[in-house]
Amino acid sequence: MAIPVIDFSKLDGDSKAMAEALAEIANGCEEWGFFQLVNHGIPVELLERVKKVCSESYKEREQGFKRSEPVHILNHLIDGNDGVSAEDLKKCDWEDAFILQDDNEWPSSPLNFKETMKEYRIELKKLAEKVMEAMDTNLGLQKGYIKKSFSNDDNDVPFFGTKVSHYPSCPHPDLVTGLRAHTDAGGVILLFQDDKVGGLQILKDGRWIDVQPVKDAIVINIGDQVEVLSNGRYKSVWHRVLSLKDGNRRSIASFYNPSYKATIAPAPELSLGAGGYPAFVFGDYMSVYVKQKFMPKEPRFQAVKAL
Repeated sequence: MAIPVIDFSKLDGDSKAMAEALAEIANGCEEWGFFQLVNHGIPVELLERVKKVCSESYKEREQGFKRSEPVHILNHLIDGNDGVSAEDLKKCDWEDAFILQDDNEWPSSPLNFKETMKEYRIELKKLAEKVMEAMDTNLGLQKGYIKKSFSNDDNDVPFFGTKVSHYPSCPHPDLVTGLRAHTDAGGVILLFQDDKVGGLQILKDGRWIDVQPVKDAIVINIGDQVEVLSNGRYKSVWHRVLSLKDGNRRSIASFYNPSYKATIAPAPELSLGAGGYPAFVFGDYMSVYVKQKFMPKEPRFQAVKAL
């Protein structure tokens, strides 16, 4: 069983090719919650630069990770020191990560990191909006509906952030997870994952399925807010990253999320029938999510309803 891989260029083809691409995207959204895009329009040369600067960035941060809490807990556990247990590790992620957004400070090193990632984020944002327009079409919504729903008004635009992660080699992958199982809080997530080192898995039909590395592909997954807008037709999916004894996994995830002031609710055209999700302000949802990220998602919707 493999995650769908979709030729995104078919959306710009003739009517038959476009219909095929839209059907494949609908299947990816409805049956999987995850799919991969190839021929997505982002230049390969840019992707190669992104790989290079992000890998170099981790090399500069590697010594810092060796002093991090999960490494500290694991070392103490292996040494048999009192005061730590395997349960402590279950609350940790074997991950080195930092966030890029338009209004925070970015690393000034390595050379060309800022320029490369700025260019990459521009391309990713355009791709996200094109993916959302395909979702609009498949859901029978007006073009641009999802993007507009993510805005509070013209002065309060959707949030776009990028998480640059590395999952270093782990001496005891049986004791700690790279990233614990969760669903994503936001809207549409675009992941440029390592094309050599695996580890990302999704939960489908009660089984953990590998998201197979595909060179230069962009992995798309559905966040909780698109589940609400679609009234449950599209579902956010549990996923995790395994820690590995061999390999150092690179992962660059970009999140196209609602503004914190945006009100999220099922689209009126889709609000009849099953689902019954409450309307809420995204910022309120996030205040619940940060406390319950690694817990079942359904109680989050009920908790935010009560706010």
